[in-house]
Amino acid sequence: MTGPKSQSDESSTAAAAIPVDDRSNRLNTKAAGIIGLAVMCSRVLGLARELIFAALFGGGRALDAFTVAFRIPNLLRDLFAEGALSTAFVTTFSKTIARGGDEAAWRLANKVATMTALVLGALCILGMVFSDSLVGLLAPGFDPDKAALTAHLTRIMFPFILLVSIAALVMGMLNAKNVFGVPAMASSFFNIGSIIGGLVLGYWIDPHFGPRALIGLAFATVIGGALQLAVQLPSLAGLGYRFRPDLRWRDAGVKAVLLLMGPSVIAASTTQFNVLINSIFASRLEDGAIFWLAAAFRLMQLPLGIFGVALGTVTLPLLSRLVVAGRMDAFRSELARAMRWALLLTLPAMAGLMMLAA
Repeated sequence: MTGPKSQSDESSTAAAAIPVDDRSNRLNTKAAGIIGLAVMCSRVLGLARELIFAALFGGGRALDAFTVAFRIPNLLRDLFAEGALSTAFVTTFSKTIARGGDEAAWRLANKVATMTALVLGALCILGMVFSDSLVGLLAPGFDPDKAALTAHLTRIMFPFILLVSIAALVMGMLNAKNVFGVPAMASSFFNIGSIIGGLVLGYWIDPHFGPRALIGLAFATVIGGALQLAVQLPSLAGLGYRFRPDLRWRDAGVKAVLLLMGPSVIAASTTQFNVLINSIFASRLEDGAIFWLAAAFRLMQLPLGIFGVALGTVTLPLLSRLVVAGRMDAFRSELARAMRWALLLTLPAMAGLMMLAA
């Protein structure tokens, strides 16, 4: 006679149901390589964007204003949208697929997407209203005219955070379903849209590319964010997802996403706090200091984006599935493998940046 199965027996059965040599439960270095190439394309386009705008505007007073104006919504994007929210959502979404199937995962996605749209929509409105105060906080050394221009550009670009936040959720859904190429290329479309749109709109507003032409660059940033979202939607629709607004947020999955966001916000805030302090100090220096500091930061992020983002994007859904299956030995093995790859790739990049800085 056998008694009822214990919870540990059920976990063991679930773990045994997944083959040890299943390729879907091993780090996909090929996918990481594809993502690395896509991110490299995006980073190179980002550098091209900085170079083109510096050539047009001189990399001085005007681009200082644009850099700070873009940094305000971009700080929130790095802190929440593509940082804490994306990480927490991918983890919970992957676990929901493993436990409840696609339908349960799509329901969770609708709840989180609705919450994100409403909360960040309200945040955008507040940011646009209080742009002057935000500029005063991030760039207290700006003179009144420079601060006014920065605040005006900030108001134009604030909707960018809403667009890229939804794009980050879409990217998370695609990654959890093992679709990596299109999401990785999405940020390249942001850079393409902002470069082409900035040149066209800037020339239309001021053919001499004076300070007024920065308004065209600001609108082009929003256009680029819309492109980053739009290019991913066909792939998501092909997986069977249809967005339906859902305000029923008293859900275990939504609660798990919010709880996971806490540690991620704390971790991400260290870098963003550093950027904030740098902006405050640089705003008190000569014209161009903020822009050139941002250009150096972008160079530093190049290997981080190529290697770190690629490995993290591929590893996170995999580790989430292994935890759900109770495969802790495999979890530790794949996590250690990803960390070895990260060290192998980033340490030489660090040395190269230090030696080849000039």
